[in-house]
Amino acid sequence: MTVLIKDDPVKDRRLSKQKITVEAFEQLFAQAEHGDRLLELIHGEIVEKMPTEEHGVIAGNAVFALRSYVQTHQSGRVGVEVRHRIPEDELNSRMPDVSYSTVRRAMVTKGSVSEMPDLAVEVQSPNDSIKAMREKATYYLANGAKLVWLIYPRKRIVEVYYANGEIDIFHEGETVSGEDVLPGFSLPVADIFADPFTA
Repeated sequence: MTVLIKDDPVKDRRLSKQKITVEAFEQLFAQAEHGDRLLELIHGEIVEKMPTEEHGVIAGNAVFALRSYVQTHQSGRVGVEVRHRIPEDELNSRMPDVSYSTVRRAMVTKGSVSEMPDLAVEVQSPNDSIKAMREKATYYLANGAKLVWLIYPRKRIVEVYYANGEIDIFHEGETVSGEDVLPGFSLPVADIFADPFTA
């Protein structure tokens, strides 16, 4: 997706055609007029997320389940649309739809978290290709994530990617587990896609 942003450090250029660094990206994002936009940096290109209601409901269902787990087990921190980066990579500041992290650290109040979450969850939007979704999983795992869920609303499936390179696909009627990242956690796939108005 091409994003054109006024009054930015690269003078109104289409940022998808000129790679910028995380530092420049965060300076841009710090501008008040961009504060309410869902922007992430992917291989030096700014991408704006445009979630739908369906996307938000599904992400919310995942957050609710993860938050319930955290409250019960007193472990980890669940976030929504939190940017993550690794210090060695100057071209990426990724924003999983939902993240779960167990590292005990002060809450980040400015810029990106300087590590990948233990679990990254991505919900496919209408303009997200399967290839792009799977690239996200590969990136997260290559840079420190232990588990990735890719949620596909139209197919109503969840692809689960593990740090050891294995992949599982879960359909409605099956249950996703938290593996070693969230011991004892389980979430029926049907609950991920649940809509109380159609239940």
